[in-house]
Amino acid sequence: MKNKRIDTTRLLSLICFCLIILLWCLASYSGSVSEIFLPTPTAVVEKIIAMAKDGSLWANCWESISRVMIGWLWSVVVALPMGMLMANSKKFSAFVQPIIEFARYLPVVALVPLTLLYLGIGENQKYTIIFLGTFFQLVLMVCDTVSGVDRNMINAARTLGASKFQVYKEVILPASLPGLMDDLRLTIGWAWTYLVVAEMVAANNGLGYMILKSQRYLATDTIFAGLILIGLIGLITDWVFRILTRLVAPWYERLADGK
Repeated sequence: MKNKRIDTTRLLSLICFCLIILLWCLASYSGSVSEIFLPTPTAVVEKIIAMAKDGSLWANCWESISRVMIGWLWSVVVALPMGMLMANSKKFSAFVQPIIEFARYLPVVALVPLTLLYLGIGENQKYTIIFLGTFFQLVLMVCDTVSGVDRNMINAARTLGASKFQVYKEVILPASLPGLMDDLRLTIGWAWTYLVVAEMVAANNGLGYMILKSQRYLATDTIFAGLILIGLIGLITDWVFRILTRLVAPWYERLADGK
């Protein structure tokens, strides 16, 4: 019964993609939309093949993936312990949360000139933009997830003589692990949205740079190719995180998975 449900879900997802491609084909091949604004699927596929042959596709993909992963990992390394500490220490939360709440509303685009001034035009500036775009959101999400752990379990562990470290390791982390995996999965998606911002200034490679460069020459086939590649990489990343969640938290089942 479960396999049948999974097959139905995959079929619905496939139908959705097919409908989007069908609408794209109807609009582009019929000529109702100019090719300047909407290239045909054939033109986009040919562009991706051409970039794969000349090597630019793999180079740009690798640069973008490495920037996203490094910037996002910086965010994870800082946000996870800070968010967990905020959830379990009212004093620490009162000290840092107002600053984080203030900073998360700052538009990352507005911080680009400052990062260029402080860090120059190297890779660290691009990592920092992705870090700033994900950290402030992630730390609050981690705090909220950890705060949702049942206090009765924590109190029971303390009653049995567990130390603070043991409470974190044996109770808080396992109970909040599925939610933390979802937090990571969501924020790495946001990291990709900030990629174009990170590559919009002083970059000479990457998918975001490729898209912005193509905009100047109205090369919409290249723009669509870049967007599709980012979307496909995002889908693969999301799929990997779902598998990891099942591996590290096999007891966790989403509400949608049970329908």
